Amino acid sequence: MNSESRHEEHMHDGDCANCPNRMSASDSEPPTRRRFLNYLLGTGFVGTAFAVLYPILKFITPPHLIEAAQNSVTAGKVSDLALNSGKIFKFGNKPGLLIRTASGDFKAFSAICTHLDCIVQYQPENKQIWCACHNGQYNMSGANVGGPPPRPLEEFVVNTRGDDIVVSKA
Repeated sequence: MNSESRHEEHMHDGDCANCPNRMSASDSEPPTRRRFLNYLLGTGFVGTAFAVLYPILKFITPPHLIEAAQNSVTAGKVSDLALNSGKIFKFGNKPGLLIRTASGDFKAFSAICTHLDCIVQYQPENKQIWCACHNGQYNMSGANVGGPPPRPLEEFVVNTRGDDIVVSKA
């Protein structure tokens, strides 16, 4: 009976190790200044970590660009482009290069160099397409003739409709 009376005494205190409904010290403890400060420090750390990591993750992940499904664009007016000159135009979300040759023919290419994606330009004095990044050179057919570009430029089809120059993918 002596052991039963001890068990009953402990049941009233809530300290019985054998009791399934035993209350822990942290459950019965009222909120203290230390618990409050630990909570503030913990949430402050999580907030700071989020404020630092979120911009880094947004910078690392590429944006979701929806490429415009354009097969043709109006690149300009016939009267605006002089003989033996070139013009950069926008083809969807990428640049294009429109060239009017000395004979008056129109040629259009992608203005993105096949070496490192730099923007190419037309050099009327040499009658060739040139990339300033690493001196890449293309002839008037878009074929790479000098420098490091590994492939020719993508060529587009050019049509004139009245005074408009319409460029479309082949």
